[in-house]
Amino acid sequence: MTPSPIRDFVVGLFVLVGLGAVAYLSFQVGGLSYKGPVGFHLVATFGEIGGLKVRAPVVISGVRVGQVERITLDSNLRARVLLDIDPKLKLSVDSTAAIRTAGLLGDQFVALVPGAEEEYLKSGDQIAYTESALGLESLVSKLVTGLGSGGSGGGEEKK
Repeated sequence: MTPSPIRDFVVGLFVLVGLGAVAYLSFQVGGLSYKGPVGFHLVATFGEIGGLKVRAPVVISGVRVGQVERITLDSNLRARVLLDIDPKLKLSVDSTAAIRTAGLLGDQFVALVPGAEEEYLKSGDQIAYTESALGLESLVSKLVTGLGSGGSGGGEEKK
Protein backbone atom coordinates (compact mmCIF):
# COMPACT_ATOMS: atom_id res chain seq x y z
CA MET A 1 0.00 0.00 0.00
CA THR A 2 1.44 3.39 -0.98
CA PRO A 3 1.27 6.39 1.34
CA SER A 4 -1.42 8.89 0.42
CA PRO A 5 -0.65 12.58 1.02
CA ILE A 6 -4.34 13.41 1.48
CA ARG A 7 -4.82 10.66 4.06
CA ASP A 8 -1.70 11.82 5.94
CA PHE A 9 -2.98 15.41 5.92
CA VAL A 10 -6.41 14.38 7.27
CA VAL A 11 -4.85 12.26 10.02
CA GLY A 12 -2.50 15.11 10.99
CA LEU A 13 -5.39 17.58 11.03
CA PHE A 14 -7.44 15.21 13.21
CA VAL A 15 -4.53 14.89 15.68
CA LEU A 16 -4.10 18.70 15.85
CA VAL A 17 -7.83 19.22 16.51
CA GLY A 18 -7.69 16.57 19.24
CA LEU A 19 -4.68 18.21 20.91
CA GLY A 20 -6.41 21.59 20.73
CA ALA A 21 -9.53 20.16 22.39
CA VAL A 22 -7.45 18.58 25.18
CA ALA A 23 -5.62 21.88 25.78
CA TYR A 24 -8.91 23.83 25.90
CA LEU A 25 -10.44 21.39 28.39
CA SER A 26 -7.30 21.48 30.53
CA PHE A 27 -7.52 25.26 30.82
CA GLN A 28 -11.24 25.13 31.63
CA VAL A 29 -10.90 22.46 34.31
CA GLY A 30 -7.84 24.16 35.79
CA GLY A 31 -9.69 27.45 36.04
CA LEU A 32 -7.30 29.30 33.75
CA SER A 33 -8.95 31.55 31.23
CA TYR A 34 -8.70 35.00 29.77
CA LYS A 35 -11.30 37.08 31.55
CA GLY A 36 -10.92 40.23 29.53
CA PRO A 37 -10.66 43.54 31.37
CA VAL A 38 -10.12 43.17 35.10
CA GLY A 39 -13.07 44.13 37.26
CA PHE A 40 -12.91 46.13 40.39
CA HIS A 41 -11.72 44.70 43.66
CA LEU A 42 -13.64 44.62 46.92
CA VAL A 43 -12.43 43.36 50.29
CA ALA A 44 -14.54 41.39 52.75
CA THR A 45 -13.36 40.12 56.14
CA PHE A 46 -14.82 37.04 57.78
CA GLY A 47 -14.36 35.34 61.14
CA GLU A 48 -14.64 31.92 59.47
CA ILE A 49 -14.38 31.08 55.77
CA GLY A 50 -14.79 27.30 56.02
CA GLY A 51 -13.62 25.69 52.78
CA LEU A 52 -13.71 28.83 50.62
CA LYS A 53 -10.99 28.70 47.98
CA VAL A 54 -9.33 31.05 45.53
CA ARG A 55 -11.32 31.22 42.24
CA ALA A 56 -14.56 30.39 44.09
CA PRO A 57 -17.51 32.14 42.45
CA VAL A 58 -19.00 35.41 43.66
CA VAL A 59 -22.73 35.52 42.91
CA ILE A 60 -25.67 37.88 43.14
CA SER A 61 -29.08 36.18 43.04
CA GLY A 62 -27.43 33.00 41.75
CA VAL A 63 -25.69 34.76 38.83
CA ARG A 64 -21.89 34.65 38.77
CA VAL A 65 -20.49 38.19 38.82
CA GLY A 66 -16.88 37.53 39.82
CA GLN A 67 -14.51 35.30 41.72
CA VAL A 68 -12.38 35.15 44.84
CA GLU A 69 -8.94 36.42 43.89
CA ARG A 70 -6.96 36.05 47.12
CA ILE A 71 -7.43 34.96 50.75
CA THR A 72 -5.10 36.25 53.48
CA LEU A 73 -5.17 37.11 57.18
CA ASP A 74 -5.59 40.70 58.32
CA SER A 75 -3.93 42.30 61.36
CA ASN A 76 -6.80 41.07 63.62
CA LEU A 77 -6.30 37.47 62.43
CA ARG A 78 -9.55 37.48 60.47
CA ALA A 79 -9.80 36.10 56.95
CA ARG A 80 -9.39 38.89 54.38
CA VAL A 81 -10.98 37.90 51.07
CA LEU A 82 -10.23 39.91 47.93
CA LEU A 83 -13.11 39.74 45.43
CA ASP A 84 -12.70 40.45 41.71
CA ILE A 85 -16.10 41.76 40.57
CA ASP A 86 -17.55 42.66 37.17
CA PRO A 87 -16.72 46.36 36.59
CA LYS A 88 -20.22 47.06 35.23
CA LEU A 89 -21.80 46.38 38.64
CA LYS A 90 -22.71 49.17 41.00
CA LEU A 91 -22.97 47.93 44.59
CA SER A 92 -24.12 50.28 47.31
CA VAL A 93 -22.06 50.81 50.44
CA ASP A 94 -24.55 48.84 52.58
CA SER A 95 -24.23 45.65 50.49
CA THR A 96 -23.66 42.36 52.30
CA ALA A 97 -21.24 39.50 51.58
CA ALA A 98 -21.97 36.01 52.94
CA ILE A 99 -20.23 32.69 52.50
CA ARG A 100 -22.69 30.04 51.35
CA THR A 101 -22.47 26.37 50.44
CA ALA A 102 -23.81 24.91 47.20
CA GLY A 103 -25.95 22.00 48.40
CA LEU A 104 -25.43 20.13 51.64
CA LEU A 105 -21.73 19.34 51.23
CA GLY A 106 -20.89 21.29 48.07
CA ASP A 107 -18.30 23.92 47.29
CA GLN A 108 -18.48 27.27 49.01
CA PHE A 109 -18.98 30.62 47.30
CA VAL A 110 -19.48 34.28 48.22
CA ALA A 111 -23.03 35.59 47.86
CA LEU A 112 -23.46 39.34 47.57
CA VAL A 113 -26.73 41.02 48.53
CA PRO A 114 -26.99 44.57 47.16
CA GLY A 115 -28.06 47.28 49.57
CA ALA A 116 -30.28 50.31 49.05
CA GLU A 117 -27.97 53.28 49.70
CA GLU A 118 -27.36 55.91 47.04
CA GLU A 119 -23.56 55.83 47.54
CA TYR A 120 -21.64 53.07 45.72
CA LEU A 121 -18.54 51.04 46.58
CA LYS A 122 -15.37 51.87 44.67
CA SER A 123 -12.51 49.57 43.75
CA GLY A 124 -10.49 48.71 46.85
CA ASP A 125 -13.35 49.45 49.29
CA GLN A 126 -14.27 47.07 52.07
CA ILE A 127 -17.70 45.50 52.40
CA ALA A 128 -18.89 46.52 55.86
CA TYR A 129 -21.46 43.78 56.44
CA THR A 130 -20.32 40.16 56.20
CA GLU A 131 -21.65 36.79 57.29
CA SER A 132 -19.15 34.01 57.99
CA ALA A 133 -19.41 30.44 56.80
CA LEU A 134 -21.58 28.08 58.79
CA GLY A 135 -19.46 25.00 59.45
CA LEU A 136 -20.98 21.55 59.58
CA GLU A 137 -19.16 20.93 62.87
CA SER A 138 -20.78 23.95 64.52
CA LEU A 139 -24.23 22.88 63.32
CA VAL A 140 -23.73 19.38 64.71
CA SER A 141 -22.43 20.71 68.04
CA LYS A 142 -25.44 23.04 68.34
CA LEU A 143 -27.76 20.14 67.63
CA VAL A 144 -26.02 17.90 70.19
CA THR A 145 -25.98 20.68 72.79
CA GLY A 146 -29.68 21.38 72.18
CA LEU A 147 -30.61 17.72 72.52
CA GLY A 148 -28.37 17.25 75.56
CA SER A 149 -30.14 20.02 77.49
CA GLY A 150 -33.51 18.31 77.05
CA GLY A 151 -34.81 20.95 74.68
CA SER A 152 -36.55 20.02 71.48
CA GLY A 153 -35.02 22.96 69.66
CA GLY A 154 -38.44 24.48 69.01
CA GLY A 155 -40.45 27.06 70.84
CA GLU A 156 -43.40 26.47 73.12
CA GLU A 157 -46.85 26.32 71.61
CA LYS A 158 -49.50 28.77 72.71
CA LYS A 159 -53.03 27.57 73.38
